[in-house]
Amino acid sequence: MSLSGLLAATIALVGATVHPGNAPPIENATVVFDGARITAVGAGLAPPPGATVVDVKGRVVTPGLFESWTQLGLVEIEAIDETRDDDAGGDPIRAAHRIVDGYNADSEVIPVQRAHGITTAVVVPRGGLIAGQAAVYDLDAAAPGAGLVNAEVGMVLSLGATGGPSRSAVLASVRELFDDARAYARNRAAWERNQYRSLSASYLDLDALQPVLKGEVPLLVSVARRADILAVLELARTQKVKVVLVGATEAWTVADVLAKAGVPVILDPVENAPENFDRLRARGDAAAILEKAGVSVILSTFSTHNARKLRQWAGNAVREGMTHDGALAAITSVPARVFGLKDRGTLAAGQRAHVVVWSGDPFEPLTQVEQVYVDGRAVSLSHRQSRLVERYRMLPPAR
Repeated sequence: MSLSGLLAATIALVGATVHPGNAPPIENATVVFDGARITAVGAGLAPPPGATVVDVKGRVVTPGLFESWTQLGLVEIEAIDETRDDDAGGDPIRAAHRIVDGYNADSEVIPVQRAHGITTAVVVPRGGLIAGQAAVYDLDAAAPGAGLVNAEVGMVLSLGATGGPSRSAVLASVRELFDDARAYARNRAAWERNQYRSLSASYLDLDALQPVLKGEVPLLVSVARRADILAVLELARTQKVKVVLVGATEAWTVADVLAKAGVPVILDPVENAPENFDRLRARGDAAAILEKAGVSVILSTFSTHNARKLRQWAGNAVREGMTHDGALAAITSVPARVFGLKDRGTLAAGQRAHVVVWSGDPFEPLTQVEQVYVDGRAVSLSHRQSRLVERYRMLPPAR
């Protein structure tokens, strides 16, 4: 089934097993979308008059997948520095660093991931103590604004072992920074007249932190060790900021605390062995433990070129005890909810028509993507890797 290039119109996918992303699967279901929005989902629905009907009997239909921690559009070739725009360098405080200013919607890496069912991604900077502002993109260069959904979806902060200052010193620096940002906001006129004390960061960085301090934007805190996770929770409580834990290898040890606090966790479900002294309690069933405790779990590959493996990572979480519906939600509806994207992540009337048709269970390695729709448009599944395969599949005989 190849529908690439099909213009956005009324399309009805008929006869599939539909996994809505936030509810149990629906057998023999129809998904209807008119342009960019889904208009109906249900078992046995008749296609509306004039719709383009696509027979997907025996297939599985899911929302487009959501990769929540990647440098897509910022990194082309990891080993070549001039193709990287993910690290602002210099000062450890880089709150004003906006990845939207360096994002390349024409990156050759993006179509590879989209062809494996990923339609939306949180693109994050790296480096320093505060790396800067993450953004959300739909992976379609043809979309308005090159697919930009939200330019400021979170502020990236890294804590834990650094080989430099102690953890307590780093946390003291963060508290000082937040206090200075609040003081700057209260006394900006005096600061501009040069009638105020020196502050710990530039005015651009202090300005950029204001949405975090107002609770409008979460801190995305990269952290692993149990003690550091508890320190982050205390920081969030005293500073009155929202946090999302990223990596959080040992989060399972405080699952009940996280559930009570309502703190989401972005987890690598294949991290199952100690990588360093911050990750001594790594275990493969961490996602299952957190899910059972009621934590909002998001799964990620933490990769750029291999973000395409997201569905396989979710399959590993299922193998280790996470529910199938929970694992799918962890790469669709949960990240959409956590990052404030109410019109993405599920298959329901009114939602964006980000839809993937699979040959079978998406968590099975042999399952293939048959079609991807972004805002109701059937996008091409071709990419540089597939074109190279076709180009060199049959070589002329050697002489």
